[in-house]
Amino acid sequence: MAPILLQLAVLGAALAAVALILISFVAFITATEMPHLHQHEDEKFFLNARVQREALPSIRDLPTKQLSVVVPSYNEEKRLPVMMDEALGYLEERQKYGSDKVRVITLVKNRGKGGAIRMGVFSSRGKKILMADADGATKFPDIEKLEKGLNDLQPWPDQMAIACGSRAHLEKESIAQRSYFRTLLMYGFHFLVWFLCVKGIRDTQCGFKLLTREAASRTFSSLHIERWAFDVELLYIAQFFKIPIAEIAVNWTEIEGSKLVPFWSWLQMGKDLLFIRLRYLTGAWRLEQTRKVN
Repeated sequence: MAPILLQLAVLGAALAAVALILISFVAFITATEMPHLHQHEDEKFFLNARVQREALPSIRDLPTKQLSVVVPSYNEEKRLPVMMDEALGYLEERQKYGSDKVRVITLVKNRGKGGAIRMGVFSSRGKKILMADADGATKFPDIEKLEKGLNDLQPWPDQMAIACGSRAHLEKESIAQRSYFRTLLMYGFHFLVWFLCVKGIRDTQCGFKLLTREAASRTFSSLHIERWAFDVELLYIAQFFKIPIAEIAVNWTEIEGSKLVPFWSWLQMGKDLLFIRLRYLTGAWRLEQTRKVN
């Protein structure tokens, strides 16, 4: 009996090794160097208050504001106005910022959530750049918590630092409201994130993140993933460059209208996580210490 079990174990290990080699080969040959970052002519402008086309700035320019807020929006007609009312109301009360203007960048084609945020980041004016979701699940005043977390990381190496909003403290409450299947998917995803890509961050997917301008430029200029798993690669890149990261607990409420389909979206994200790791390991994707915005 023992020799048979040993043979089965050896066969299983061999099959697993062959499968990993095949997957690594597929990940390598299907990798693209970088997503196409070309801006269509219509994406280089926004309409100002006089309904005139005005050129968007570049993240390579010197900042002219204290804060830029980037909100990706696709079919968000119902949720976005509520979020914007809260965000602008809060900013107008703060003497430090003020809402100034809302600039709408209309993308010629769907670039995915990560691609849309990158286009917004590359056109930002702020010394700090906040990523925020259109659903308003995280209340906007929680930016003060992220600011404190960012300041606590000082001194910032090369002026780079990131504060990530986190829902990890709400995990027990969310488990009680989820099915066993969705809970299993959640734990499986968290394990893959930890095992393959990002260590020390319990919640990589919260859409509320505050970056210094320099950290945003360095990370987003090296980003490959443009869909749901882009947050993981963003933090993977940040850890590679040794950018300090603070994980900050924020208030969060689930808002109806999510575009994530629990099983299929998580399956796609799981594949993306595996491919992120394999493509960096095989050299299909490379991170350079001196990489600049294209």
